[in-house]
Amino acid sequence: MTLYLIRHTSVAVPSGTCYGWSDVPVSAHFEEEASACKAELQGLHFDRVFTSPLSRAKKLAAYCGYPDAVEEPRMKEMHMGDWEMKRFDDIHDPDLQKYFDHFLDHPTRNGESFRDLYRRVVSFIEEQKASGAERVAVFCHGGPIMCAKAYAGIVPMNEVYNHIPDYASVTCLTIG
Repeated sequence: MTLYLIRHTSVAVPSGTCYGWSDVPVSAHFEEEASACKAELQGLHFDRVFTSPLSRAKKLAAYCGYPDAVEEPRMKEMHMGDWEMKRFDDIHDPDLQKYFDHFLDHPTRNGESFRDLYRRVVSFIEEQKASGAERVAVFCHGGPIMCAKAYAGIVPMNEVYNHIPDYASVTCLTIG
């Protein structure tokens, strides 16, 4: 199966803000970024097209010609819990350093660990693989894309944050 993972465009939130499950607006650069993404997808045909239910992913899917993409909640960004919409510099929580030191298994306060995110993304990927679909597109977020790259053996789990995909980028993975 070939899996195309399309990250949403840049967002209109201050740099350093946790916005995982929050439904935040896209930046003023949406049209320019989305246009380049659409051009990269031009001529490709997919058996199935999915989108995260968050508006930043749905908006890009619609712009790229997939207004009826199926919403897939497992492809939402990581749930940042109590830290949602707070700047990392403004979080005064003893769990913050624990999360940075052990992000794979230590969840954000009232949120998820990276491994929690990984499990739900892998569940989605394996379901698609079992379906017999050959080409699947998903409009989603950096976290799920990093999980898929780890699942495909491209990036070690403990190094995923060194491989955050660009906004409006297309990541193509062959899933055996």
